Amino acid sequence: MTQSKLLNVDHLLHGGDYNPDQWLNYPEILTRDIEMMKEANINTVSLGIFAWSALEPTEGNYQFDWLDEAFDRIEAIHGNVILATPSGAKPAWLAKKYPEVLRTNEYDQKLHYGERHNHCFTSPRYREAVQRLDKKLAERYGQRKSLILWHISNELGGECHCDLCQSAFRQWLRTRYQTLDALNNAWYTSFWSHHFDAWDEIHSPSPLGDTTLSGLNADWRRFVTAQTIDFFEGEKTAIRAASPTVPITTNFMADGPDLMPFHGLDYAEFAKHVDIVSWDCYPQWADPAVSDAQLGAKIGMINDYFRGLKQQNFLIMESTPSLVNWHPVNRAKRPGQHFLSSMQLLAHGSDSVLYFQIRQSRGAAEKFHGAVIAQDGSNNNRVFTEVSAVGDALTKLTGLIGVNRPRAKVALLYDQQNQWNLDDTQAYSQQSKQYWQTLQKHYTYFWQHDIPVDILPPDADLSTYLLVIDLMHYSLPIEQKTKLEAYVQDGGTLIGSYLSGLTDEIDLAYLGDSPLAKLYGIQRNEIDTLYPQQQNSLRFETRTYPVHDYAEVVRPTTAESIASFEQDFYAGHPALTVNKFGEGHAYYLAGRSTSDFLEAFYPPLLNKLKISGSQVISPLPTVSVQTRDSSEGPVSFIMNFSAAPVDIDLLQAGVDLLTGHQLTAGKQQLAGYGVIILQCVF
Repeated sequence: MTQSKLLNVDHLLHGGDYNPDQWLNYPEILTRDIEMMKEANINTVSLGIFAWSALEPTEGNYQFDWLDEAFDRIEAIHGNVILATPSGAKPAWLAKKYPEVLRTNEYDQKLHYGERHNHCFTSPRYREAVQRLDKKLAERYGQRKSLILWHISNELGGECHCDLCQSAFRQWLRTRYQTLDALNNAWYTSFWSHHFDAWDEIHSPSPLGDTTLSGLNADWRRFVTAQTIDFFEGEKTAIRAASPTVPITTNFMADGPDLMPFHGLDYAEFAKHVDIVSWDCYPQWADPAVSDAQLGAKIGMINDYFRGLKQQNFLIMESTPSLVNWHPVNRAKRPGQHFLSSMQLLAHGSDSVLYFQIRQSRGAAEKFHGAVIAQDGSNNNRVFTEVSAVGDALTKLTGLIGVNRPRAKVALLYDQQNQWNLDDTQAYSQQSKQYWQTLQKHYTYFWQHDIPVDILPPDADLSTYLLVIDLMHYSLPIEQKTKLEAYVQDGGTLIGSYLSGLTDEIDLAYLGDSPLAKLYGIQRNEIDTLYPQQQNSLRFETRTYPVHDYAEVVRPTTAESIASFEQDFYAGHPALTVNKFGEGHAYYLAGRSTSDFLEAFYPPLLNKLKISGSQVISPLPTVSVQTRDSSEGPVSFIMNFSAAPVDIDLLQAGVDLLTGHQLTAGKQQLAGYGVIILQCVF
């Protein structure tokens, strides 16, 4: 089922976080907000996020009048409501009366009241208080005609090390391992005499105790994900009793300038518990250190990751129409960048462009974060005008509703638990592991050549893909190895790389040959880690390409060497191999090379597999073409990730859905940050 059918809407969502509880003393502002929402083509608002103190100012004293009025106002303009549970930030009275709800850090220090997400997910008191309020909200609003989605908490994350969590962690370990002998074997506790003789000897990772026992670290991270999901499920259950048909989500996050999946939780596991994946998109636009096209590829990849979690369209729950207030440098989007960035979200499978926030707050931490309505309350500024233009564009794209973006022919695998273990291991180079960034480099090749890619979790079905890329799979469960073998055996083409198949999921090293040795037809002898200023090189076909960071010395058993290292003691050894395995082929990259090498490696392989890019324009490195299906046929988003106009070679005629203009095949000029959304027939 597509998410629009789950949401029961016939339009793309445009709007975002709205906090009328912050403006109850300004009735004229609340009235003006509704007028400006209509003007900006806002059709959806998220209510109730962080509103616990307004909803329950003292224990058991519920105040819903302001929220009733907010619903009434939104319904009067035929708008949608996404209703959040307020569990992300508790009121002071709760912490004062029940101090067990406060988190304990890794130094065993009980935290003071303050900030947000400063609560223990395990605490029975906290769960009871949250679920009691959730039930009240569901009973009062669960059947409102405007309610299209429940939003549990907000940007869930963090961990607690209190006694309640230690007890829950030990019980989780008991369930997982059954016996202490099994746990000791899995964690290899004979090293440094870390053998456990009783469950209560185990403590979460802490600088006061253990931070280097890799099995402990791996299982703690899994437990934190499991406990966060369990807390989320408790809220879901409280809501479902009175609101059984409205779908439920929570907003996921990305980390840092490279837009990696949030490090603290395994979203592949969490996604199984939400009806719709939603996430908060905050790239660092206008950073001179990163070109617009480089940033566009990063944004494309993280969108494809979130779409891949459930293999369905997703929602952008938060973005900014201008700037944020928490980047190292908070620069405003340049003219045209907001429209381009919004259309890119849709192009990769979002059915919404939602913002934090509708109205800029007057005080506290995020008062200077971008908003649709700034503190001056004016509609006569560039940001408001550009937001209105996005809203207008969404009304012209109703054909996208109810249609998932089609699956790609290329899959790129990302394993969060592998990321954790690889980052944690004390080997190689802590600065150059760069698992996600290495995947980004490969993804960028496809993005630049307008070839769609699905970013998939390791347990996804691979059978429909012609090419699967599985790089740096350091921690490889045996079932994943078996799955990859079956995929290639049945005729698939797989690309793997250095630093793969070294340990199991608990980070226990494999003995003997790598479990991937038969699949790739090689025997690994050793791994060379290069200093940043060092390079090797590889010879592929008629050219030489630099190798940096990592090089593996491998010996072919059944594989064929198709590129070789040129320097050091392993000069002449394979740098790239291919192995015939069943009906398919497995390629192994033994060294980390450059984008120039990928430009040479991928074209003949993709030609052999009959994988081609968009047939809409001739590829250009700063222009991205992404195609979505619609009720009227395929729709191609042609997007210029450059401030400079560019000439494109349009390969077929069609209608630009944004302007209604008929475009003929041949030369067309695409403005700086320009977008054409072309309805054409393939």
